[in-house]
Amino acid sequence: MIFAVILAGGTGSRMGSTDMPKQFLEIKGKPILNHTIEKFLPNPRFEKIIVLSPKAWIGHTKELVRKHTGKNNKIAVIEGGATRNETIMNAINYIDREYGLDDDTVIVTHDSVRPFVTHRIIDENIKTALSCGACDTVIPATDTIVEGDGDAITAIPDRRRMYQGQTPQSFKAKLLRDSYNSLTDDEKEILTDAAKILVMKGIKVKLVQGETFNIKITYPYDLKIARSLLDEETE
Repeated sequence: MIFAVILAGGTGSRMGSTDMPKQFLEIKGKPILNHTIEKFLPNPRFEKIIVLSPKAWIGHTKELVRKHTGKNNKIAVIEGGATRNETIMNAINYIDREYGLDDDTVIVTHDSVRPFVTHRIIDENIKTALSCGACDTVIPATDTIVEGDGDAITAIPDRRRMYQGQTPQSFKAKLLRDSYNSLTDDEKEILTDAAKILVMKGIKVKLVQGETFNIKITYPYDLKIARSLLDEETE
């Protein structure tokens, strides 16, 4: 079975002076979260679309799903965790309780504030996770990447080997959970995303080609870009 896991557990503190998490901000009359969900709904391979929400916003999230998608049994809203990876583990545990996990159960994890993911990217994530166990969506780095220590350069890596990470990140769920549970507390502290869990365990994570417009809406400027991209989609 294959599940979409929409990560809407953040508070969006970098967005500035808003009274709600950024995934609930509206673009063209609809919350960013709902624009994102709509990219996953048409795909018949998903058994369920699981939306992970901050505890205080679960009721609000359920109401937005009802308002913009109607009564849809394909979507479940559950509580996220304290960190990104704990949120993903909550989703895996939900799947285990409701459906059971086997070695081929796949989760396609995606930022709720990346509403421009394409059907091609989603399909390639599913295909790669099923065949290889794990994948990450990336685009080649266009700028030179500089490593620094304080106020000085320590290294300039070969840009041809550098990529910018996006989402989805997709995994065989049991493989990811078992790998996460085998980490020490200190190792968990340095995690930045789910793909790093497997990299730390020496497990290969394949690359899926993303798109430059598959942006994450993090700062107020990103909202302006998102509005322009939606204008292009509706032309």
